[in-house]
Amino acid sequence: MPTLHEDDGVFVLDLGDDENRFSQDWLQAVNASLDTVVAASGALVTTGHGKCYSNGLDLEWLLQHPDELPSYRTEVQELLARVLTLPVPTVAAVNGHAFGAGAMLAVAHDFRVMRADRGFFCFPEVDIDVPFTPGMAALIQHKLTPAAAVASMTTGRRFGGTQALELGVVDETAAEGAVASTAVELVRPLAGKNRDTLGTIKTTMFGATAAELRAAEPAAQP
Repeated sequence: MPTLHEDDGVFVLDLGDDENRFSQDWLQAVNASLDTVVAASGALVTTGHGKCYSNGLDLEWLLQHPDELPSYRTEVQELLARVLTLPVPTVAAVNGHAFGAGAMLAVAHDFRVMRADRGFFCFPEVDIDVPFTPGMAALIQHKLTPAAAVASMTTGRRFGGTQALELGVVDETAAEGAVASTAVELVRPLAGKNRDTLGTIKTTMFGATAAELRAAEPAAQP
């Protein structure tokens, strides 16, 4: 389960040591941690430990609860919108695999640092026949260049850290064991920014995308 600790004004949210999928308990724990970070006006680094940053949606739970897909997707997209507009500086320290909604969570941060030698960043939706929702597509297209969005959204390719850096998906790479510390040092100079001002700036920048993520699911056709 996610855990939070502070490093001299920078809060490090460890997403867990397994696949870190978006279970109900996981979502609740992450949102509670975000409450703490915002209240303290600190900076935020998210990371995992082990092989994965996050593999995204809890598909096993969804197979058992198909009727809850709309409400579950609403919760997931609310988290993405919240991170996108969080009124504190944010960095995703991508320690390993980031797939699907896990990769979207990384994209929602202000900056991304990825392990150089292992782990893949991937949007597999085209290969698993799950089209992006309008909100998810808007998030990726807003945060990545057009070339990076096409390369990642339409191919299902798995990008290692070096490839992700070349494509502009991440801002820096780091060696094993240094991903989180690199992210912390990247964001530390930004800690202490005025929360209200930064929140207003991010809402202005990303308000339309956040609204798309928070939009109600279209009604099913009869």
